[in-house]
Amino acid sequence: MLRAIGSALVGAELRAGASRATAVAAAAAAARRAARGEPSTSAQARGYAASADASAADAAAAAADGIGMDDSAVERLRQLQQQAGAGKQLLLRVEVEGGGCSGFQYKFRLDSAVGPDDRVFERGGARLVTDAVSLGFLKGAVIEYEDSLMRSAFQVATNPNSESTCGCGSSFVAKG
Repeated sequence: MLRAIGSALVGAELRAGASRATAVAAAAAAARRAARGEPSTSAQARGYAASADASAADAAAAAADGIGMDDSAVERLRQLQQQAGAGKQLLLRVEVEGGGCSGFQYKFRLDSAVGPDDRVFERGGARLVTDAVSLGFLKGAVIEYEDSLMRSAFQVATNPNSESTCGCGSSFVAKG
């Protein structure tokens, strides 16, 4: 039932001109509200979509020169940093390796060290790091944190260097 609601909402958001990430986020929020038995009003939906659009715009602006993070990724990294403790540096490392079902795959892990060839990107106190080779595949990408019934994980929401992705979203075909 929730899957059908989510699919319908994603379709409606996409027809209304929202980005796929915004549409999925709006559908996920509506599904969470429905699961809790809360009504969803069109004003709520419009407010959420406006907030998601602002978040997407912020993340896209940050990604223009490197890799961006949307609000969900920033918030989750802050939570993890608090759990790790004030004296410990915590970074999200994003790497691209050969493999996966589409040729290249994204790898995410928590790290505390920055290497000499690494680039660090920061937004709202959350820090993301990648190596120089992976940056070539990730420049302009936006990272988000998905927290759904199916999984809770960091993922690449958009990547302008990707021609296509697999169904699970963790591997991709690089452009040209």
